[in-house]
Amino acid sequence: MKFSRAFLSLAVATTFLSSAAGAKADDTIRILCPTWSGYAPIFVAADLGYFKAMGLTVNIKFDDERADVMAAMARGDIEMDLRTVGEYQGRPRDETTPGVIIGTIDESLGGDGVIADGSIKSIADLKGKVVASELNIPGRLLLQLDLKKHGMTLKDLQLKEIATADTVSVFADKSVSAVVSYEPYLSQAKKVDAFRNPTEIVSSAKYPGYIVDVIIVRADDLKANPAKYRNFLIGIYKAINYYNTDPTDFIKLAAPHFNLSPADFKASIDGSLVYTSLAQTKGEIGTTAKPGSLYGVFNTLMGLNLENGAATTKLSATKAIDNSVITKISASDLK
Repeated sequence: MKFSRAFLSLAVATTFLSSAAGAKADDTIRILCPTWSGYAPIFVAADLGYFKAMGLTVNIKFDDERADVMAAMARGDIEMDLRTVGEYQGRPRDETTPGVIIGTIDESLGGDGVIADGSIKSIADLKGKVVASELNIPGRLLLQLDLKKHGMTLKDLQLKEIATADTVSVFADKSVSAVVSYEPYLSQAKKVDAFRNPTEIVSSAKYPGYIVDVIIVRADDLKANPAKYRNFLIGIYKAINYYNTDPTDFIKLAAPHFNLSPADFKASIDGSLVYTSLAQTKGEIGTTAKPGSLYGVFNTLMGLNLENGAATTKLSATKAIDNSVITKISASDLK
């Protein structure tokens, strides 16, 4: 994904406090999440005073190491994490691991995919070829989806494990036919390794609704403080509405939190993601009587993650997704 979950972590100087002075514990939300432009609505909501107006103290820090974040959640050091659905499912998560999904915040529409040598005209041409990929990244699931369309699986490929940050150097190796990656590395490889006549043969733009970032909270804190999370989601979707009405100011507010200029932040989201509105999120989460589209996506990705070894435990979408908060928010709450 553009300005990836690993790309900016060393450059970001975000202060993370356990709680603000005088704030009550049940009014505080501590967040660890990867460095990703899709999470900007949290910063903008804070900057615009949305959280403060509802009595919330929201503290957020970037941490790209998933193991660190899961450990912090298990210890009770944080209340919230943000990840894609596929990453949420990844090992070592099992049914006892803390964290339920209460909403969505953004969707990748072009920021993840597979870049291939110009001699590769379709996914079928990858049979028997070397394909480089990190284990638990969104593009790998997209690759599996495309392979299935052609009656193939990952077993039909020669998989090479890499770090996504090495996309450009790996793709320069002519023995590698394709690389699974995300922005900005996809664009960089196309430019730097132009001698390979690269083409993007798989893109998240072809699979809307699959690469979705979700809001994950501790179930025990959600049960104890449901109003806190309702107020948090209201703040998020108000900020997304603000983006839709005044994208220039939204970008101006968001950019410094990522140590970027407004122009660079704009480039990090254009053509790569969309922020999910309240209406879209309600459709994805649904109700108890009528589960939303996220349940089907969850089950599809669960099968792919089990197949490729990124997950070892089959998780239940019904247990993983909690609709108790989103169903209590209406459009009038965002005014």
